[in-house]
Amino acid sequence: MKQYDFETVYPRYDTNTTKWMEIRKYFPDGAEGIIPFSLADMELPLAPEIRDGFKAYLDRYVLGYNNATDEYKTAVCNWMKTRHNWDVKPEWMLPSNGIIHALYSSVKSYTNKGDGVIMCTPVYYPMYSAITANDRHLAECPLINRGSRYEIDFECMERLAKAPENKLLIFCSPHNPGGRVWTKEELEKVGSICLENNVIIASDEIHFDLIRPGIQHTVFAAVSQEVAANCVVMTAPSKTFNLAGLMTSNIIISDQTLRELFWEELKRDTLYPKCNALGLEACRIAYTECGEWLDQVNALIARNCDKVVDFLKREFPEVVVMDMEGTYLLWMDFSALGIESHKLAEMLRTEGKLFFDDGYIFGKAGDGFERWNLACPKKYVEEGLIRLKTVLDKHKVK
Repeated sequence: MKQYDFETVYPRYDTNTTKWMEIRKYFPDGAEGIIPFSLADMELPLAPEIRDGFKAYLDRYVLGYNNATDEYKTAVCNWMKTRHNWDVKPEWMLPSNGIIHALYSSVKSYTNKGDGVIMCTPVYYPMYSAITANDRHLAECPLINRGSRYEIDFECMERLAKAPENKLLIFCSPHNPGGRVWTKEELEKVGSICLENNVIIASDEIHFDLIRPGIQHTVFAAVSQEVAANCVVMTAPSKTFNLAGLMTSNIIISDQTLRELFWEELKRDTLYPKCNALGLEACRIAYTECGEWLDQVNALIARNCDKVVDFLKREFPEVVVMDMEGTYLLWMDFSALGIESHKLAEMLRTEGKLFFDDGYIFGKAGDGFERWNLACPKKYVEEGLIRLKTVLDKHKVK
């Protein structure tokens, strides 16, 4: 079995990378020694199969106008079947240049201005914008915080679904930032509530390949044929293989009516909806050649997670950490330390040179939390823990 190198990484400070550009605001004179654990892309090398595949592709093709090939569609369908036990037909797939674009399109496809969109919060912050920027109303269904895991408030969800103005559920699966991988039974219950009340489901499953070993993810549309006919599943290789910059997503809709509504909305945004040539090729290569790379990445993320969790239990047991069943994003509640959330975030950056994603950007229930991106070499995590201890020991309220 081939062993991949996840420790040899190259600095990204001068590569116009989004999260590193944010660091420049704090340290304009240089980023030496700074560790970014924020925005959800990986601090890991590109899979060599993708890198080498790009070289071969560029030797053979020009980057003109392009369409998705049959080979690409077959790769996506095979990946869904072998990795997720989900049968997908090529004609169900629609292009999108990103999941955020697809979220906006789903809101505009299935609701009208003034309608309500149900969301379980706290949640990935662009989801809020997809609702408010399109003049829709957020119907908030707060998740129940059980300490180390979130659970769905089904009574609240059913109450919201019964309200006739609420037409769409945007659902995050696996959950970002909480790390939950929803069980099939939970999905069945959500799916049943939506079916009974004519609420369409838009399921963001961008993290669905990033699952902790031993945990099983269920694609929402795989719950039943009835749920599938009421469901838009948003997938992409971008988180899985660190390809977000290629702006390529696979939106999969089995129901023809829902698919046509979504397609018409895509065409309102741009006459010829497409993904870019390199994004399509990267997806094909990833889904045909990079399964072992992904397995080793998931194992690395699990080890990094265990290291952080063990450290916090030992050094700062007041910090409550959500079980990270999926994603590579660890959700940590620092509230019990008695440090105001904005102050905590600022001292971590300026004193510790540690950049997490601050919990309050995910909604009110995220206040006091920090989100740690663990898709990085273990040496980054080890150094990050040293810095975290230095800052917290100095400022912890006794």
